[in-house]
Amino acid sequence: MYIKNDRAEDVKITYIGGGSRGWAWNLMSDLAVEDQMSGTVTLYDIDIEAARNNVIIGERLQEAGGEKNFCYHACGNLREALQGADFVVISILPGTFEEMEYDVHYPEKYGIYQSVGDTAGPGGIFRALRTLPMYVEIANAIKEVSPDAWVINYTNPMGACVRMLYEVFPDIKAFGCCHEVFGTQELLAHLAETEYGVDKIDRREIEVNVQGLNHFTWIKEAAYKGKDLFPLYAKAADKYRDGLEYEEGRSWLNSYFANANCVKFDLFRRFGLIAAAGDRHLAEFCPGWYLKDPEVVKGYKFSLTPVSWRKENLKKLLEKSRKRVSGEEEVKIEPSGEEGVRQMKAIAGLGSYITNVNMPNRGQIRNIEDGVVVETNAVFSCNSVRPVVTGDMEKNIMELTRPHIYTQNAVVEACMKQSLKPAFKAFASEALVCLPIKEAEELFEGMVRGTSKYLGYYTE
Repeated sequence: MYIKNDRAEDVKITYIGGGSRGWAWNLMSDLAVEDQMSGTVTLYDIDIEAARNNVIIGERLQEAGGEKNFCYHACGNLREALQGADFVVISILPGTFEEMEYDVHYPEKYGIYQSVGDTAGPGGIFRALRTLPMYVEIANAIKEVSPDAWVINYTNPMGACVRMLYEVFPDIKAFGCCHEVFGTQELLAHLAETEYGVDKIDRREIEVNVQGLNHFTWIKEAAYKGKDLFPLYAKAADKYRDGLEYEEGRSWLNSYFANANCVKFDLFRRFGLIAAAGDRHLAEFCPGWYLKDPEVVKGYKFSLTPVSWRKENLKKLLEKSRKRVSGEEEVKIEPSGEEGVRQMKAIAGLGSYITNVNMPNRGQIRNIEDGVVVETNAVFSCNSVRPVVTGDMEKNIMELTRPHIYTQNAVVEACMKQSLKPAFKAFASEALVCLPIKEAEELFEGMVRGTSKYLGYYTE
């Protein structure tokens, strides 16, 4: 990679999980309209045919964008794919939706409901147990082949995945990206538009100071053009106790991924800070307030996302991929709203900016121990991502967060020791697992059986 005439040229991006029908398409769409970077994208995937299909889709997106700044190729060997990489993007599905079905729905036999099941709760722990051994392999390969590459992680559980990269390769230059904070910025922008009579406020105009764990992040300060938005949010939290939906045509009643912000507003009334994630994620970090049973969930106007929906959606995406590859369906550029390309440009030396990322704590949050992967803002600039110091986490929020720090520590320890014992200790004390120890043991053993195909790494 080199800079010439305010352009980053010969940029080499390696995409691990390059057969993806989600994040990969997002990145390729954003690169298709990028006029300050050019180079090569190598798509690595254990499903090499899916990666080859994405090569065709990526090339067609480049044609649709007109610039043709990036070329694509597929690779079936991880170390070969990493050769010469400037940036490594990781977005993988650990296992299949069959295993995720066990993660999410098997605990329902014990009265435990999960709205997502990929970060917190029983599902988050078992997803971590499947994923982290893969991250050991990835981190070792990066250390060996491309130690200077910047690594961008999108896989959940975000905190544990990024933590594992650093445990294996302490000098790695990695960070995790999540768009959940963006949705809360959009909510704040909507409130500001209504209050100040502004036609359209871009979420990037909403300045926020964030701190927490991924999917359980909190906004300590929020402003629009110097105006403090906390009084405005406090008024909204009281006014919209029964919920606020403002996206035309999208409602929690017709989308598993929508919500009416009831959980966010409820948490504000409890703690006086703005919870900066979707309600589905936030609910899983709390001790039974919002996920007691499906009726309680409906009362807070969000959904339990069934894995059956994910399976059906995958079928649709596979068919969409087939049609795009065959030419039956036109390939259209659909900007993702994600910030991966912008982050790459800043690291390449094309400007600087601030956004939220997940990185190991080095004093960003003073009352969380070093090494735990936390989410705060960071300054992106030439070959640098510097987390912003946010001070102490408020005491009551810290009490809610502490068990999830313990879980992150425990699943990483389980992987390092190749033992399920540390993971069970975290499992038995997890916020959603309010069970007698005998039942907790039964549930854990049942979930081990359900995902045993991917747990051979663990020797005890």
